[in-house]
Amino acid sequence: MIDLHTHSFLSDGALIPSELVRRARVKGYRAIAITDHVDASNVEVIVPQLVHVCQRLNEQGKIVVIPGVEVTHVGPRELPAVVGSARAAGAQLVVVHGETTVEPVAPGTNRAALKLEIDVLAHPGLITREEAALAARRGIALELSARRGHSLSNGHVARMALETGATLVLNTDSHEPEDLLTLAQARGVALGAGLKPVQVDRIYASARRLVERVSGCRKIS
Repeated sequence: MIDLHTHSFLSDGALIPSELVRRARVKGYRAIAITDHVDASNVEVIVPQLVHVCQRLNEQGKIVVIPGVEVTHVGPRELPAVVGSARAAGAQLVVVHGETTVEPVAPGTNRAALKLEIDVLAHPGLITREEAALAARRGIALELSARRGHSLSNGHVARMALETGATLVLNTDSHEPEDLLTLAQARGVALGAGLKPVQVDRIYASARRLVERVSGCRKIS
């Protein structure tokens, strides 16, 4: 299992980073990104903490741990500044909280995010075909979410990605210990979105390549 969207108690998750990583390893994870929520108020505080703790956790060599952020409920006009601050502070993986159907995300967030140097657009809701095509051109992954509520539009996101050639990844958006999934459970979520087994395999391969690119780590099996 590779999970590029999780939260620790540095934002609204239940676990300290070390316990989150330990529990992920027991679940069979090969790589995990800790992507705590940020906006302009806390990005310069959260990112250095994550960079430090992820470096320590990576020294144990059991699982690849990536320091990242989820830029959350930041309006389209403010997104460039916050994304830039996250990168400058050392975030290896930048996720933007997309226009999920279950939260009042500002309209235009998906499109604005896809024009920036980000890695994943999380739970993009009723993303348009034009936006999915933009993600494909820019090499930004669209997320299938295992989290309740956000997962309601997985079928639509999967269809838009398949029609436009956009990359898909599947993440848990974990906040609680029970949110972490085994690889078999994650495959079930992807199959439930209407994907074929061979397409599910490509999701894992895409996540693996993304981890290797942003972390500069050895190849992950």
